[in-house]
Amino acid sequence: MYLNTHSCYSFKYGLLSIEDLVSKASRFGIAHLALTDINNTSGHWEFVDLCRKYDITPSLGIEFRLDQEFYYLGLATSPDGMSNLNALLSEYLVSGNALPKRAPLLADTIIIYDSACYKPGQLRENEYLGVRPGSLPHWHKYSRKLMSDKAVALPSVTLASVADLNTHKLLRAIHQNTILAKLAPSSICSHEDIMHPPEGLRQIYHVYPELLLAAQDLLERSACRWSLEGTNKKCYGKSLSADRVRLKELAYDGMRSRYQFDQDVARERIDAELQLIARLQFETYYLITWDLVRFASIRGYHHVGRGSGANSVVAYCLGITDVDPVSLNLYFERFINPHRPVPPDFDLDFSWDERDEVISYAREKYGRSYVGLLASFQTFKGKSTVRELGKVFGLSRKEIDLIVERPNARKDHHPLAEVIFREGRRILGLPSHLSMHPGAIVISEKTLNTIAASQMMPKGFPVVQLDKYQIEKWGLHKFDILGQRGIGHVKEAVSIIKQEKNIDVDIHDMQSVIRDPKALALLSKPGACIGCFYIESPAMRGLLAKVQCKTYLDLIAVSSIIRPGVAKSGMMKAFIERFHNPAKINVLHPLMSSLLSDTYGIMVYQEDVMKVVHHIGGFDLFQADLLRRLMTGKRKSERDLHELKERFITNCLANGMLPSLAKEIWRQISSFSGYAFCKAHSATYAAESMQSAYLKANFPVEFMVAVINNQGGFYPTWVYVRELQKTGVKVELPCINRSSWFTTLDGDQVFLGLNMIKGLSQSSGNAILELRKYGQPVTDLAALIAEIPQKQLELLIDIGACRTIDQNKESLSLRNLLRTSIPGPRQLRLFGQSQYQHLVDPPGSIQDQQFLTELSLLGFTLASPFNLLRSWPLNTIKQREMTNHGGETVRMLGLYV
Repeated sequence: MYLNTHSCYSFKYGLLSIEDLVSKASRFGIAHLALTDINNTSGHWEFVDLCRKYDITPSLGIEFRLDQEFYYLGLATSPDGMSNLNALLSEYLVSGNALPKRAPLLADTIIIYDSACYKPGQLRENEYLGVRPGSLPHWHKYSRKLMSDKAVALPSVTLASVADLNTHKLLRAIHQNTILAKLAPSSICSHEDIMHPPEGLRQIYHVYPELLLAAQDLLERSACRWSLEGTNKKCYGKSLSADRVRLKELAYDGMRSRYQFDQDVARERIDAELQLIARLQFETYYLITWDLVRFASIRGYHHVGRGSGANSVVAYCLGITDVDPVSLNLYFERFINPHRPVPPDFDLDFSWDERDEVISYAREKYGRSYVGLLASFQTFKGKSTVRELGKVFGLSRKEIDLIVERPNARKDHHPLAEVIFREGRRILGLPSHLSMHPGAIVISEKTLNTIAASQMMPKGFPVVQLDKYQIEKWGLHKFDILGQRGIGHVKEAVSIIKQEKNIDVDIHDMQSVIRDPKALALLSKPGACIGCFYIESPAMRGLLAKVQCKTYLDLIAVSSIIRPGVAKSGMMKAFIERFHNPAKINVLHPLMSSLLSDTYGIMVYQEDVMKVVHHIGGFDLFQADLLRRLMTGKRKSERDLHELKERFITNCLANGMLPSLAKEIWRQISSFSGYAFCKAHSATYAAESMQSAYLKANFPVEFMVAVINNQGGFYPTWVYVRELQKTGVKVELPCINRSSWFTTLDGDQVFLGLNMIKGLSQSSGNAILELRKYGQPVTDLAALIAEIPQKQLELLIDIGACRTIDQNKESLSLRNLLRTSIPGPRQLRLFGQSQYQHLVDPPGSIQDQQFLTELSLLGFTLASPFNLLRSWPLNTIKQREMTNHGGETVRMLGLYV
């Protein structure tokens, strides 16, 4: 009888999770239930799945609203009908077309209007009037005799109980960005919008039992088999058999290129992989991924194939990944096996400024109606929830900051703080809104409307109202097309090297890259990896210094042992000790010496866990991967894990192992839970790190310019500018005649980009470049005045960008020409009572003023700040002296990164 129920996916309206909604219906003995969230279909497939679990018949629909005004309710009587409803909602949410006040004629749908506010005249065959409990008096007085054959009971479910009404009001106020006192009554639900048991509904509608019968009849008409079977794209070419042939041809072509000297092992692996790929019908998925990579390659775009897909030799031969699974002994079963509960996927990283074009290609190639980006659900989180509720209650910014920053200082809080904390706990974790996943897309055989509705995101791409976990659970293939700035700096460095030195660097020639002595030497130098992808963080640089990596294989291991699982178990420390002194190797089991020879008998990778449970615990490889997934997945089953633990220990004891030893091996295995890398993932990270290290070791200036232009990585920009200066190249301030918008290398000089100047707009930068478009320098200040706003010109003059017009910026005739005065250095406005005053004498010298100006307009200064000290602080040591003071407490002066 419930045709209109809201879950928490009615964002900032509903409070019930899908689980709560369905389980409560089950407790009440409700056998048939419809989910009709407001302008949203995110919960549909979770709802279908849980209804099966609780033996409830599900119906699906949508409640259509515009600006919180109820228009109509749409129920589907078939999957095609749901597709039609999704199309109607998508047209509104994606195209921005007005939602029609009366529903269009849609096949296989039921449309229900609110009887209290709708006067349709003539209802179509599939249209009805919904009588809510609060509308019964109105129905009795005006409508009953006119349209009794078109009326149905329409109780609504939004709250778990009447006690939730206050929380609902708070969500509505957050949604409308208003204080609670100004919340319009029409924007909230009724106190009756709770799930009553069937007998309770019969009591509410006891005068009009025919309304409940009519509602039940519509529910039965909307019952159908909901499934996403057949949604995956069936073939890349003309047929699946043609795809099978094509994939084999590509794999063998790639094998001849990748494995020029030893193809026997590769061929054996390829044949075995192709058999399993055919068995699970993944050929199309491989070929679509290959097509995306091929498009990027034709466009000259660099990519990295990351994740467990690098375990596949077929993927390596197709150019999807540059990691060789044969030489690294990577298990294909880690990527694909018949027991894997969700389909595998490839992670493709592209440069941050090229990723969108790859996605656009996929949408054009396979059809915009068939390719969709996936959403992610943003939820209410601690501090942001407190801030939102504080605004709803009308607290000031200062009062809210106090609660957020000092949550335990209860005596200093506003009296409403306790209410905020209490209500905050009730909405914590609820979905707040949809956002765009960083790169997950789905390519469907059927239109996206058969899966869910879509909506437009601020970036200009529509997203399907489902996240990747829902897609995976239902067996749909997804493609992760991600943007990464690390790839951007590699790509740009290669381009700058070609432009400045006419050298073609083949950064995909991984055998040369990973064996380059300069790159390998860089790994062991403290601080030398600044700018290099993944290995530039303080933790990684510290670990590299301890390990003193000598090979690419060493770097792969280090990329994994930094993870919490390895560190937590004590295996990171053991790895470092054994790396430097193999005599310390003391393995728990003799087989671990040979199985884990690359990692000195220590489990470092997820694949190591698979090896141990396979060879020592007696699991087959597919069961071993199932264990690995259970341990590292976000949705664990403690019961399944316990069963696998018991099986492992039982098998070990049957082979004569001591119980204490079996339990210790299991302890080390279980420490990986949720944290360990697969070896392929570490290998792809290490490969990209080696590419960065290769470029920095051999072309340091070009590389650091590229890092700066791609907005760096782990550190703020000034750190990379300092690193650039260490190469010995002369770094110049922005210049209207020598700088581009981004930083550029010009012979033996690097000119910082105009984009570095705080407050300078890109339109002003473009205007400067336009003045120089014919290769002529800007020599006339009047030309700048004509094109650049005055405030923008002041920025250029202050930083010295106009120095090629007049070497003395104070004598520039801009003041006279504009008849205005230009303020002096801005440090006092930017920093208040300047935090830098203790460094220099009161501004007076040109050098001091230049220092403060650069600090305010760039955020850093090209001159060393240490040179501006009045005197060097006493009792301090320098970095190179640290080793002379072991065990002592020392003072050092430094720049805070």
